[in-house]
This record gives sequence, C-alpha cells and structure tokens, in this order.
Amino acid sequence: MGTRCSSDSPAPDPGGNCKNTSGLTFRVTGTSRKSRARTGILSTAHGTIRTPVFMPVGTLGTVKGITPEELRNMGVQILLGNTYHLYLRPGINVIGRFGGLHEFMNWDGPILTDSGGFQVFSLAQMSKITEEGYAFASHIDGSRHLLTPEDTVDIQSCIDSDIMMCLDQCIAYPSDHDSALKALELTTQWAERCIKRKSILNIEKNALFAIIQGGMYPDLRKRSAEELIQLDFPGYAIGGLSVGEPKDLMYEIGESTLALLPDKKPRYVMGVGTPADIVELVESGADMFDCVLPTRNARNGQLFVNSGTINISNARFKTDPRPVDEKCACYTCTNYSRAYLHHLYRNRELLAYRLNTLHNLDYYTRLMEKMRNAIEKDEFPAFKRDFYSKRQPPGKNGQ
Repeated sequence: MGTRCSSDSPAPDPGGNCKNTSGLTFRVTGTSRKSRARTGILSTAHGTIRTPVFMPVGTLGTVKGITPEELRNMGVQILLGNTYHLYLRPGINVIGRFGGLHEFMNWDGPILTDSGGFQVFSLAQMSKITEEGYAFASHIDGSRHLLTPEDTVDIQSCIDSDIMMCLDQCIAYPSDHDSALKALELTTQWAERCIKRKSILNIEKNALFAIIQGGMYPDLRKRSAEELIQLDFPGYAIGGLSVGEPKDLMYEIGESTLALLPDKKPRYVMGVGTPADIVELVESGADMFDCVLPTRNARNGQLFVNSGTINISNARFKTDPRPVDEKCACYTCTNYSRAYLHHLYRNRELLAYRLNTLHNLDYYTRLMEKMRNAIEKDEFPAFKRDFYSKRQPPGKNGQ
C-alpha cells in the first residue's frame, strides 16, 4: 500500500515481542453513587484530557470552518481525524514531512484517529472484505487500494495519533447473528495483527485502542469484549452503535457493553451522538464520544439550545433580536442575533456556517463540562433531571 511516511521511522522491537505498551494513562477521579457515571484524567503525549469528553470531528485535519485556535479558546480538549480520508488526501507522505498531523494543522493538543474501516464500509466504491483487509476503490477518483490492519497502524503512526484505533469490520443494521459473529471474529483477528504491527514499529507514545463489535446481540458483544480484554489494550471503544437501530436498543446495548469493560481503562462510544444520547451513555459509564452532529447540523441550520434545537432558517427568526440561547456565552451568542444568523443562513453566506458551528461546538463542550462538574459533586441524577426538564417536544422550540 505504500503507507510508510517520509519522516524517520522508529526502530523495530529487537525482541520481536507482541506488546501493546503506550504512554497513555487513565485515572478515575470521581464517581456517581446512583449511576455508573464517572470522571477521569486521560494523559497522552500531547496533553491531558478530562473525561467525559466530546471530540469534534476533523476528518481531513480540520473541523470544517473553525480554526484550531478557536477550538482551543473554546475549551476543546481533543480532536478526531480519519485514517481513510487522510490517507487519500493529502496523503501520508505529505503529513509525514511535517512530522505528523499536529504540526501540519497547527494543533498541539491530543488527536484520536479512527482506523478508516467505517468509511471504507460506507463510502468506498466496490469494497471487498477478506481476511487480509479491505480492498476498495477510492470514492474520490476510483483508484484501487488495499487497507490492512498493518496499514492502518502504519498510517496512524505517520499521523502521530495520540490514540490509534484498530481496524474493525463494520456491519449494517439489521444484520443476522451469523454475519455479526463473522465480523466479530475478523475484528479480533485484526486487533491481534494491529498489536503485532505496533510492536514491530516499537512506538509507545501512540496508544492503540480496540473496538468492540457484535451487532445488536448481547452474547456477541460479551464475546467480543472478552476476547479483546484478553489482549490488554489501554482503552476500548464500542463500535456499531447509532447505525439506524431504535434509540432504546442503542441504549440497551451501550449500557450492557460498557458494563463489560475494565473500570481502570477509558471507554469510548464511537459516532454518538445527540446531547440526550451522550447524557444517557455517560450515565452508563462512557468516557469518550465523537460525532459529526454538532458541525454537520450547524451547516444545515440546526442549532442546539437548552430546550432542544432550533432551525435558524425558520421565518419566525427573521426579526428576532435575541441570541441563539440567552444563557450561552459563546462568541456567536455574545455578538449576534437570531435575526442576523437567519439572514446569513437564508442567503448561504459562509459566515453562517462558521457562526453556527462555533455555537454548536460550544454547546457540546459546555454540556460535557456540566456533566463532569455534576459527577464530581455526586449530583449527576439531579443534572439529568434538570437537563430533561428544560427540553421541549420537537416542533415547539420557536421560543
């Protein structure tokens, strides 16, 4: 695949041992007596993260429309990039010349990268999966590629991700038990190969997390967790949620799977979700989240507020002098009215997308901060009641 970066590569492990050591540490700092919610300190090569944490999605090395400086000032602690997209554009040789993605994009905080498996599954043309890896045609130009577990570790090493993810097999919803089982087995095999490759590269500052699969089947989730815990990863993610299943089922599988994971290691729920999703899964013991929702929805005119969401394109906001949320202190709410945001969005001005995104990301960042504070004070149930008491049914947020 030609994934080795142009910067100096680390020396192989002379002993050839298959070890998954890392410089990452995690410490639980607070717990909720009436739930499984907890706070923690996650230390990486590029900084310390307070959990629970939300990671804005910067797929191509950028959170669309927002500078790294703005993200820092907002209090964002960690960003998510994507192996598949960065491998295709700008290419690993380009990123490698800068010593990694941090220097390339001028972000000095931690970065987590997804392995690219979900993107191959959802975006790539004519993708074919074998034990070797994913063979696919680029969604950009149709060029042919093979993405193996070893390649994903090589690519993420060149990116210099603080947290790398193992390649996993994603499945659609619904999937039958046999299909979910086969995907689970392949995911475990690939996790073992990722550990071996990381050991050969002898890289300790980059942590490697495993991804629990198993579809919507509790017995398979349990098996996946048990197999991957045996491999002693420094952290574990839950994949395959929020893929079209009913909310109640997502919460059920999320809660039961989180309960299987080690208490002393970080737990990451991938691709989730709405503010309510995050509150529910924090209550179940999740530490880390990522989702395109706050940024993508901002570009579609949907803004998050304490009562739920508002659609800024709605005519009712044409002359509204109030900020998006009168209790929000973000840059957008401090300086601009709903009427101005409505005007910008209806005319497709680029500033609309920036201001909307700044607000939504600030909302998510403050939500996580409020939850951390509530957990530290052992007041999470009260926080949750207050969170839901302010929310209105869909269609009634035109206040």
